[in-house]
Amino acid sequence: MTMQMILALGILVLMIVMIMSDKFAFGAPPIMACLLLVVTGLSTVQEAFAGFINSSVIMVAGFMVVMAGLMKTSLIGKVQSTMVALVNRGGYKSYVLLLIVVMLGASLTGTGSTGYYVLILSLVSMIPYNKKLPNSKLMMPLGFATNHPLVPFNVALCYGVTVSVLETAGHTAELSMPRFAIVNFILAMGFLIWSLLAYRLLPDHAVDTDSGDEAVVEESAKAEMPKWKENLTIFLFAISVVGMMLMSTLGEAAYVIPGVAGAILLIINVLDFKEVRDNMGAPVILMMAGVIGVADALANSGFTVLIGDAVADALGTNIPPFLLIFVFALLTSTCATFTGSNMGSVYIFAPIAIATCLSLGLNPVAAATAVVISGWNGGYMPVDGLPAMILGMGKYKLPEFWKYSVPMYLIRIFALCVGAVIMFPLS
Repeated sequence: MTMQMILALGILVLMIVMIMSDKFAFGAPPIMACLLLVVTGLSTVQEAFAGFINSSVIMVAGFMVVMAGLMKTSLIGKVQSTMVALVNRGGYKSYVLLLIVVMLGASLTGTGSTGYYVLILSLVSMIPYNKKLPNSKLMMPLGFATNHPLVPFNVALCYGVTVSVLETAGHTAELSMPRFAIVNFILAMGFLIWSLLAYRLLPDHAVDTDSGDEAVVEESAKAEMPKWKENLTIFLFAISVVGMMLMSTLGEAAYVIPGVAGAILLIINVLDFKEVRDNMGAPVILMMAGVIGVADALANSGFTVLIGDAVADALGTNIPPFLLIFVFALLTSTCATFTGSNMGSVYIFAPIAIATCLSLGLNPVAAATAVVISGWNGGYMPVDGLPAMILGMGKYKLPEFWKYSVPMYLIRIFALCVGAVIMFPLS
């Protein structure tokens, strides 16, 4: 390992330790880590703080503003009332029903939809604390459920990437999309089974942030909002969500649509400037922006490539085929978790996994499928968008987060690899 790799890894570890200690304000450790990157010469100021002009961070920051406006409408009140009714009904049955409803919603949005998970997390954070079904028992399962379509017909992104890496490796056999979708279904079932079993392990505390006079003010704002403002706010929310879902079609414009919508809400006085500022600069946005600089430094140091090459050499030719696929899926998802680069991690490890399978005389489709999908199924560390938001908005301590997320991660990757091998036999 070079000195650059050691320094980058040390700063990453220090950042994780600071997050674990709970002695620092949420969002502060990544900013401190970015400062260290500059001091040690690993990154320039522009590179270390590149997350603050990152397209996804700007998009999420704008969407947080739109969500703040939506929360003042009667529509969100009705949705919240429905969720509260389930919570008040209490207990495990309501928990299961909410979990399934969110997974069904994910079927429409596809894997990793930013707009969808921000919406669900915002709704959960607004549910008043209820001992029968604490919202802390909902934030993690429902947050991660947004990444697991129960009816996975919208798998175009991962399918296209899988076809691409196979073709790059010289494997041109046709890849069945229905079989590929079934692999995603098996993965979703692994997640659902764990979430059903983990209910009693989830912590019991309140996650809502508004109370007392602030809640009264909010209710008053809802009551006084003219109908045209409410309808326009809902329309702007819908436009923001659709825009984020059509990123591949709209290009760069999709990233700023939520920000433009937020500006309109400010102009028509649905939100005041303080509300806009507080939501755009929320601690979770600082967390998302800060970790990008650390992730880039780790990747630029060559650390991830070094790990990939070392694993390829260490595995040799005697490893059982399933274990081979499982190891590469773990490496890819872990790399994506720590670097925040799903696509980059896939394109590092997928070619190595495919080449290893071909050298062993194995059909590489199962390996390619598992490795590609695993790139979007890490999440056991809060250094990426969704897990970072879950940790912050759920007010979890890191050990509480790991108690649910680490077993979830291992079960999901195992289920993914089983599904890949069943749907795409190795021989």
